[in-house]
Amino acid sequence: MTIAKPLLPALALIGFAALATAQEQTADTTVPATDSRPEVVLDTGEPENAGAAPDDGTYLKETSGDWEVQCLKVEDGDDPCQIHQTLRQDGNAVAEVSLFRLAGDGPVVAGATILAPLETLLTEKLRIQVDTGQAKRYDFSFCNQAGCYARIGLTAEDVASFKAGVTAKVTIVPVVAPDQKVTLDMSLKGFTAGYDQVTTIKQ
Repeated sequence: MTIAKPLLPALALIGFAALATAQEQTADTTVPATDSRPEVVLDTGEPENAGAAPDDGTYLKETSGDWEVQCLKVEDGDDPCQIHQTLRQDGNAVAEVSLFRLAGDGPVVAGATILAPLETLLTEKLRIQVDTGQAKRYDFSFCNQAGCYARIGLTAEDVASFKAGVTAKVTIVPVVAPDQKVTLDMSLKGFTAGYDQVTTIKQ
C-alpha cells in the first residue's frame, strides 16, 4: 500500500498554524483565553512484521546447501528435524520435498513426502532420476486443498545415490496437458550434511 508522504507534514502545519493563531489572540487581550478545543492525538504507528507466520513450534535450524533443516520445538527430548526443499520452475514454486529417516532393519531407511500441484495427473505417477541413473516411479497417496502428496520410501541405495549425486530430476504430468511433462530440478547440494541432522522416526 502506498502511503502519501505529504500527509504528516500537512497535519503538522495545521497544528502549528492553530498554535500561532492562539498566541496572537492571547497577546491582544489582558485575560488569557481558554482553548476549549479537544487535544489532537496523532497515532505514530508501530513496526509491523509483515512476514511473521503463526507460531506452530516449527523453526529453521540452518541451511545446508540447497536444503533447509526444519525442526519442531518440543518440551521434552531432542527436537525432531527433517530436511526440506522447494522445487521451482522459472522462479515459481511448484513442488516441495520433505525428507526424514526411518528406524528399523527393513530395506526402507528413509521416507520423503513430495507435494505436487492439484492439477497433477495422478495416474502418470511421480518420477525421480538422480543424474543419469535409473529412474523410479512412485504413486501419489492422496490430495487435499494444498496439493497432491506422494509418500515414498527410500532404500539405502537410494540415499547413497542422493549423497553422491548432483541433481535429481522430479517429473510430473499436468492434467491439462497429459502429453507433456514438467521436470523440476531437485538440487542435492548439501544433502549429505543435512541428512545427517535428520531425526530417525519409528515406523
